[in-house]
Amino acid sequence: MSLEESAKTVADQIRRQQYVEVYAHHDADGIAAGAILCHAMLRTGIRFRLRICAEMPHDGFSHDAATLLCDMGSGTEDLPPETIVVDHHLPLFSGQFHANPHLEKIDGDRELSAAGMAYIIAQQMGDNRDLAGLVMPGIIGDGQAFAGKNLEIFNEGVANGIIVPARGITLAGRDMAERWLLATRPYLDGISGDETAVADLLTEAQGKDGLNTGILLSLAVLRSAPQTSAAGLGLLYGDTLRLEREVIEDAHALTAVIDACGKAGYGDLAVALCLRSSVELTDAWERARQHFLSVIGAVKTVRPATEAGSAVYEAQDASLASDIADVLSRDRVHQAPVLVYAKTGSSCRCSARTPEGVSADIGPVIRDLAAACGGNGGGHRTRAGATIPCDQLPAFVKGWQEALLA
Repeated sequence: MSLEESAKTVADQIRRQQYVEVYAHHDADGIAAGAILCHAMLRTGIRFRLRICAEMPHDGFSHDAATLLCDMGSGTEDLPPETIVVDHHLPLFSGQFHANPHLEKIDGDRELSAAGMAYIIAQQMGDNRDLAGLVMPGIIGDGQAFAGKNLEIFNEGVANGIIVPARGITLAGRDMAERWLLATRPYLDGISGDETAVADLLTEAQGKDGLNTGILLSLAVLRSAPQTSAAGLGLLYGDTLRLEREVIEDAHALTAVIDACGKAGYGDLAVALCLRSSVELTDAWERARQHFLSVIGAVKTVRPATEAGSAVYEAQDASLASDIADVLSRDRVHQAPVLVYAKTGSSCRCSARTPEGVSADIGPVIRDLAAACGGNGGGHRTRAGATIPCDQLPAFVKGWQEALLA
């Protein structure tokens, strides 16, 4: 079966429904995927309820309505067979209504996000070409490449005037000062979160004709380079995308805001933006600002877990663990995969990342370790996460270290 055929199977099943319960993962890719399919259902007269979740819901699904999972579900074997799953994680679910690039020998880690998979399904439900812009947060948020199916969707969006590419600074913010103040992709040591440092940076970068971008970038690199990786600094300037149909036109900014709102527990604001409502735009930006400042504060204070080793860190806030892991693995120099954990009640949230240049397939490792510890987890080759009982944390960390040494 081709990717388009599996997309059609899922699209046909959705179209048979009068009402659908939708669950989407709380990051940019999951929220964008859920929103794309909700747009498509709204346009075909299908009622739905969309909920944003940090992990797979464990309270059972309704037997009175179809269940659609976005950016989650593929790694769960015992889902009800009629569940509809739109995902790009390593697949274990064997249900009929399962759209996943891995099932069609396409690299779901790099070349097709959950949002991209959702877009292909939406196209089977009608003319939804205007939704191509919402695929960009999936690509950017999950650090994927503009290659394969991702590139096809991007090119289609450009051809249809939905996406306008350019070059420039990729930091997210409402003005230049905020873009540097809230910098977490990359995190800039000595600049991020420091209003005085940002003001000095922008003052020194002023030329006779205004702000000189070349000087600005050079100064930022010089100040951050001692503690920031080359891979991180390389993200400062590059391809920018203007999304003609979205309420936040800059793709990097839209990605950052919906990702931050989702992870901070304001998934409703993130969804509203993706459904093209600007009513809550200011509130969404403020929630995102608070989240990024919290991430920056956590990165400044996070320390290696002394009993575990230098690439294992304990965070204090579980909602920040994923972003901290991104920063530490991408923007700091590490020679091994990074593991960040945070305790919340009797559970422990773990996020693992593989730095650029390090070869390790951590998705299956995290999945197996979590299962052995009475929890659940999984992910991609370079990005994975788990939730385990706190009393199993020592066993989990020991197993993680042994697996990396094997």
